[in-house]
Amino acid sequence: MVKHIVVYKLKEGVNKEEAVKIIASVLEPLVGQIPGLLHMEIRQCFGGSDYALYSKFESRQALENYAVHPLHLEAKTHFHHFIEKRTAADYEL
Repeated sequence: MVKHIVVYKLKEGVNKEEAVKIIASVLEPLVGQIPGLLHMEIRQCFGGSDYALYSKFESRQALENYAVHPLHLEAKTHFHHFIEKRTAADYEL
């Protein structure tokens, strides 16, 4: 199993609460639609970053497939323009 954690900083002027709702509404439903994606949650952060994404995948290959999957790429069009900075960490159990 692979855990994928990403923290994001949103661009100045973006309504963080609304942005996080939009992001969660398009990404969290991908569980069950993209093979190997087992869990996804997006939450607003406090103290530094604006929101965090936590997800679990069956394998490294499943994470790599998710990154280029058409449903994921389409979902990103709804929010990618909000993002200023992204930091990711992945690890295997």
